Amino acid sequence: MNETEAHPETTTHADWGAGQPRLLVASAERRFTFDIPDEGVTIGSAQDCGLRLPDTDLVHAVIRHDSRDEYVLEMRGAGETSANVEKSDEEERRPVEILRTGARFTLGPWRLVFTRDEFADHGRPFGGREGGEFSDQREQPDRPDYPRESRQARETARQETMAEQPDAAGRRIEGS
Repeated sequence: MNETEAHPETTTHADWGAGQPRLLVASAERRFTFDIPDEGVTIGSAQDCGLRLPDTDLVHAVIRHDSRDEYVLEMRGAGETSANVEKSDEEERRPVEILRTGARFTLGPWRLVFTRDEFADHGRPFGGREGGEFSDQREQPDRPDYPRESRQARETARQETMAEQPDAAGRRIEGS
């Protein structure tokens, strides 16, 4: 391809939930892969956690799959994360981060790495840096309207809206 030819449009926007989102989980004794369900997962040592890990808080972290097709990590217990290394001061105070392929975090003795097939990861196409390789990478087209296209995304959007509504006493309802 020469410089006068049109570059094909690249995107990392796929169907809602596509790209086999998963966690690579490791401790000193064990290693395994955990497929993240469409609705997300709670991680900890409690009996009802979707991913039970010994030697962690009862609910140490939560990964939510939001209506924009992002997997969002909320750390509830102590741990380190590399999900968003360039945080603003405001982000530094929030325990919530969007996960991209390669994002790492720790929970007690466990090391977890998020991965999702690149075609669906919503990051930069082909792993490119902001601005693209040699500033030649074009902007991606707008993200699809997932709630309009997917029943599961619609239900997630409805739950997100309900979580933002105040209760009878004027307090915000905590999302699950």
